[in-house]
Amino acid sequence: MMAAARASARGRQVLLLEKNPHLGKKLSITGGGRCNVTNNKPVVREMLSQYKNTGKFLFSTFMQFGVAETIKWFKDRGVELVEENEGRLFPDTNSAETICVVMREEVEKQGVTVISDMVVEGITFNNKTKHFAISTKVGDFIAPACVVATGGTARPETGSSGEGFGWLRTLGHTIISNNMALVPLVVKTPWISRLSGVTLPNVKLTIYADEVKHSVHKGKLLFTHVGITGPTILNLSKTVGELLKESTVVVKVDLLPELDARELKVKLQNLLTEHSNKKLKNIISELIPNAVGEILLETLNIDGDKVGQVVSKSERVLLLNTVKAFPLSIKGLLGEDKAVVSDGGVALEEIDFKTMESKVVPKLYLVGDVLNINRPSGGYSLQICWSTGFVAGDHV
Repeated sequence: MMAAARASARGRQVLLLEKNPHLGKKLSITGGGRCNVTNNKPVVREMLSQYKNTGKFLFSTFMQFGVAETIKWFKDRGVELVEENEGRLFPDTNSAETICVVMREEVEKQGVTVISDMVVEGITFNNKTKHFAISTKVGDFIAPACVVATGGTARPETGSSGEGFGWLRTLGHTIISNNMALVPLVVKTPWISRLSGVTLPNVKLTIYADEVKHSVHKGKLLFTHVGITGPTILNLSKTVGELLKESTVVVKVDLLPELDARELKVKLQNLLTEHSNKKLKNIISELIPNAVGEILLETLNIDGDKVGQVVSKSERVLLLNTVKAFPLSIKGLLGEDKAVVSDGGVALEEIDFKTMESKVVPKLYLVGDVLNINRPSGGYSLQICWSTGFVAGDHV
């Protein structure tokens, strides 16, 4: 939509072929239906550092249309963005539909011709005429230039099912194999479903591979019916997936990272003294959510109905140690249908990022998630869409 609107605003005749009944189906579910538009890092080099080894390719693209330009673009169209934790920017309406409507209106305003329910079956390039043939069920569309914005393989129910990679491979591009980059983790323990919906806004996560500490991370944790998710978990998922190929992986959760071990010991002792006649499970709920406390007591085989004054020293030590390192044994990653974005895509060396034009096929432009860009959670994937889409539209 961004590429089509920008190209049309420059006076180009633009046809947008949409696989779904309407534009923006995948956009409407981003950010849990709230749409994490971008991340508030207007300094280009700071923003690009978040894309790790792929950020160096994007410098000229972001210099033309980066975070600052994106914020202004939406503000000029009546969308105010609100900053949340870790720089995430959401529309002040708290609804992805706000962004969908703005994008659809821009496409319409700029005079783009849209054909919905149009499934593309292939793209060929005629070296003699220097034109593309876009094959569909109703015949071929012929054009002197083509922008491919088909996404990766994440959330295939939205139409993002990966067939664009097949077309691009046929045209001569190198496709780096897809791996699900941002997915929830599946936990082995059978009680995990009882914690579904419980959120811990601030935890410390330590990853162990074959009992050896691998890395430490902080952030929000959300329990699902089969495991754990949240921005930090999504960003760790690719690493965990690699570790699982060769190791047993356990994530130990510090449920109260704001308290060190000594401070927690004092706090627990004070609670047990102050509420000596209350049940232990109710005392624990002063520290952590009820549901988590019940599971913790069960796994430690400590009777939650006993009162505070009869809790033994050994039980206190067990509780303290487990609150600071609540173990979750990882079974695996959820599949493509639950991925936020997919890793992999067209090799970046084959793209001119000043224009988003292919170096393999002239007048072919590649944007968004078809590119093999390392995209963390937090508005970074959508910023790739805005930036590459605008730049492609500006040069096509």
